Amino acid sequence: MKEISFAAGELLLAVAWVLIRVICWIRKGRIDWKREAALMLMYINLAVIIRFAFYPFSKVNGQVQPLVFDPDSVFPLRINLIPFRYLLEYSSRRDLLINIAGNFGMFVPSGIVLPVICRKPDNFGKTAAAGFLLSLCIETAQLPFAVRATDIDDLILNTLGVMTGYGIYRLVKGKKKR
Repeated sequence: MKEISFAAGELLLAVAWVLIRVICWIRKGRIDWKREAALMLMYINLAVIIRFAFYPFSKVNGQVQPLVFDPDSVFPLRINLIPFRYLLEYSSRRDLLINIAGNFGMFVPSGIVLPVICRKPDNFGKTAAAGFLLSLCIETAQLPFAVRATDIDDLILNTLGVMTGYGIYRLVKGKKKR
């Protein structure tokens, strides 16, 4: 059994991010600070998504619980492909609302930032598809971890969050033009 602490996971993400950005700066021969600011917003959004998607929500002694990889408990894979199957089985309305708001809300910033940082997702369909693929990558990456589950509800709510974020982006962009 292997454990990855939250701090180690975020440090790994930060190091990878910095290395990628430095390589990009070297290749381009310059730094576009406006673009870097938008990319930093996406990095922060990804760091928050990773925190809540991979590390258990509960804390013990004020510490975020580690991500546990136990090869013996990987199978059977925990996958729910039936929409809203488990959403209706929450023990309390509060837990249900936290799940819905969390999965939805974490991806709203992605829908705002993706069209800013990418030339391709410049319309609703492309941004929704990019958000769906981002969510699918995260849900798939959760498969080998014992305490995580891959759920179609998360994929649906994450994608709706991205679509809402894109709507906010278009609304703000439309007001700027006026």
